[in-house]
Amino acid sequence: MDSITAIDISSTVGLIAMVMLTLNILMGLLVSVNYNPKTWWPHRKLPMPFWKLHNWNGYLAMGVAVFHPAILLFSSTAKFKIGDVLLPLNSPGQRLYNNLGALTFYSFLFVVTTSYFRPQLRYRPWKKLHYVAYGAAALMYVHGTLIDPNLKNLPTDFLDGEKVLVEVCFLAVVAASIWRWRYGTEKQRFGAARAAGKAI
Repeated sequence: MDSITAIDISSTVGLIAMVMLTLNILMGLLVSVNYNPKTWWPHRKLPMPFWKLHNWNGYLAMGVAVFHPAILLFSSTAKFKIGDVLLPLNSPGQRLYNNLGALTFYSFLFVVTTSYFRPQLRYRPWKKLHYVAYGAAALMYVHGTLIDPNLKNLPTDFLDGEKVLVEVCFLAVVAASIWRWRYGTEKQRFGAARAAGKAI
């Protein structure tokens, strides 16, 4: 049996962070439609408000995401230094995908930080800033799909188990985003029809 390397652990931690961030995007879409677990599924009150659960999952996901590149510092083969983790412009191997990963992390960090200061920012400016999450998600899925988890510059196997997980998460966010857009469109139409009925 092959021994588990720091690269293997880093790859697994990255997948965990990706799943948590995907869940957070899906939870955020539910928050945007005033999801209430008591009236919707699972028809019971949660231990904490759903929006707070969404926030805490985001904080935890970012905590996990920090460890994803940091673990590479303990790899004898990856040859990553602290500068390569913080800003991988000259990182060893797969430089483009490493930079996409770093840009993903900093984009999500921006989203989480601005969410923490939401009361000071006010709702409308915060909401516009929060759309950065979609761009961050796109970068995350490209990074996760194209990078070689073993850092050996091997071609992407799109049917590999890890890649399939990334692809499923991507499709889940796309499907949920389309549902949210249609939900908002139908709500606007209903509001417009209701207003027109009152006017008559």
